[in-house]
Amino acid sequence: MPSPRAKKRFGQHFLSDPAILGRIVDAAELAADATVVEIGPGQGALTRVLAERCARVVAVEVDRDLVPLLQQQFADQPSVRIIEADVLQLDPAEILRRGGATPPYVVVANLPYNIAAPVLRRFLEGDPQPQRLVVMVQLEVAEAMVAKPGTMSLMSVATQVYGAARMAMRVAPGSFTPPPNVQSAVVRIDVASQPRVDVPIEPFFRVVRAGFGNPRKQLRNSLSFGLHVKQAVVDETLGRAGIDVTLRPQMLSLDDWAAITRAWISRPNP
Repeated sequence: MPSPRAKKRFGQHFLSDPAILGRIVDAAELAADATVVEIGPGQGALTRVLAERCARVVAVEVDRDLVPLLQQQFADQPSVRIIEADVLQLDPAEILRRGGATPPYVVVANLPYNIAAPVLRRFLEGDPQPQRLVVMVQLEVAEAMVAKPGTMSLMSVATQVYGAARMAMRVAPGSFTPPPNVQSAVVRIDVASQPRVDVPIEPFFRVVRAGFGNPRKQLRNSLSFGLHVKQAVVDETLGRAGIDVTLRPQMLSLDDWAAITRAWISRPNP
């Protein structure tokens, strides 16, 4: 079982259903020569299935009490490398280096609920990026990741700008030990070779974060507050972008946000 430190930090629940474990690995569509980075292997149940399907598994575990157990469990499998580290303190290149691996690679993980967003960001924005990610997250997070215009959020945009996201399956609490008090789901993200917008990514996210800073407000209000400009500037920018100022941010697509960004960075007298 996880140490008290790991439980306190992650509220960790171990996936114990063999059928679900197999379906997660199926969703990753691993080639026999694939390299997988697994985040939080826990007791190694998913690691075992991965090791049967691919050439190398680099498993990153933060709990120092679990690491020696995992190393013992996979001592006779040189294709599995256990790394004791906090994934949020390492970039993808360092993880691969420590695991004796090189790109391309795939991320497969049962992500602790409270670090799902920063872990996804670390890999989607990192270098090198994975070919795809197959991650177990809380259902609400999964729904946000795959949302369409009308129910979009900052998580939706931050995920989909880097790749195509789809829900692979839902997972009941009874598949975990101990069962969590929330529903879970598996999402697959096929990472694009370039961001899926034709504007610089830094100002793009500045605009998007400003827009979702007050998601219940109309765009003219949330952008005015978030970008620290008068509403007249926002109205003029949205007009040039062809976006209705009364829309709320959840209604916009990636292309809409790109159009606003393009108008914002080309505005007169910035």
